[in-house]
Amino acid sequence: MSSNPVAETVASLMPRAKAELTELVAFKSVADFDQFPRSESEGAANWVAQALRTEGFQDVALLDTPDGTQSVYGFLPGPEGAKTVLLYAHYDVQPPLDETAWVTPPFTLTERDGRWYGRGAADCKGGVIMHLLALRALKANGGVPVNVKVIAEGSEEQGTGGLERYAEDHPGLLTADTIVIGDAGNFRVGVPTVTTALRGMTLVRVRIDTLGGNLHSGQFGGAAPDALAALIRVLDSLRAEDGSTTVDGLTGEARWDGLQYEEGQFREDAKVLDGVELIGSGTVADRIWARPAVTVLGIDCPPVVGATPSVQAGARALVSLRVPPGVDAAEATKLLQAHLEAHTPWGARVSTEQIGQGQAFRADTSSPAYAAMAEAMSVAYDGEEMQYAGQGGSIPLCNTLASLYPRAEILLIGLSEPEAQIHAVNESVSPEELERLSVAEALFLRNYAAG
Repeated sequence: MSSNPVAETVASLMPRAKAELTELVAFKSVADFDQFPRSESEGAANWVAQALRTEGFQDVALLDTPDGTQSVYGFLPGPEGAKTVLLYAHYDVQPPLDETAWVTPPFTLTERDGRWYGRGAADCKGGVIMHLLALRALKANGGVPVNVKVIAEGSEEQGTGGLERYAEDHPGLLTADTIVIGDAGNFRVGVPTVTTALRGMTLVRVRIDTLGGNLHSGQFGGAAPDALAALIRVLDSLRAEDGSTTVDGLTGEARWDGLQYEEGQFREDAKVLDGVELIGSGTVADRIWARPAVTVLGIDCPPVVGATPSVQAGARALVSLRVPPGVDAAEATKLLQAHLEAHTPWGARVSTEQIGQGQAFRADTSSPAYAAMAEAMSVAYDGEEMQYAGQGGSIPLCNTLASLYPRAEILLIGLSEPEAQIHAVNESVSPEELERLSVAEALFLRNYAAG
């Protein structure tokens, strides 16, 4: 990589990148304004807007999206007749969780053992910096050969869909030939990866009622129908003996034909305890990228401390279903609700309510943009071949953009490799990954323009 002028420029810009990421991480930009001041998110939005203006972007704007947050937009014109590339990242972050569990303060970027620690360092404030580095490297080496639009979202982690709805209401704004979503991650440090599939998801709340009120378990237990026991039965019906997800009418036999996830490595990454089996069948990649997965996120029931000897009259749970590419999330929601209702025992009253949904996504990897990215990553990673991975999580905006701009090619790259521990305490970014991916993105833009 060293003999490449773009790579040399990015290397020289890394101290500046660290200083900028330090400034950006310092904003407590959690888009939950019951927990964190709105001014923190506004400060981060203004920081991004100013950075774009400094790079010569035009039409820089803070877009007031319908969920009450701001997304930052800017346009950098390229040569006459050039293609247009949209670069996406988000500046909002997950809450820091238990701040005492962080080795260093979550909103202070801190270097330790060769990594930079701080909330949002990888997900996804580092993605904002990655885009800036790539553009600066091109400007220093002959110019940016495409039109560039940047959109930095302000509420991605909340899943409130503000930018999706804004884009649907202003369909001309984000039109592009290719879209680079900088919110994914390499399979491992040093393994250049594009994410070609995302599972969608649905969230359903289920409530079961059996009695007019709680009863004494000695006096009535054994004949009075227990709502909590009924709920436990319903939730258990969502899994086969081996732990595979079983929702009536939803198939779970799909195969993943890209990069494979070695079982021992997965056990280590997932911190599975010794002697505990993995659940499901097929390869690990099949299970986490190509098949549905149900998770019980929470149950409302009496806590153990302070529990009384009572038969419970009512109980409820929040159930998440990850939906693989090729399955419509709305259809999966209906199947899940029908399953929960059909498997409720003893004639208990059951009600279900859908409270969130996002569609799955699958990219067209035969497109010219993928060839341009493969070549760029090979240079940035010293001959390493680009890998195709899936991601179990959802980025609903991908589907909004895919439906608004069906001709646009969408690539997902980013800094959230496993060691980054995004969404957990002690999130960090590898500066080497930031450097290499910035080089890869710059070379991609150049390759794509020439293609």
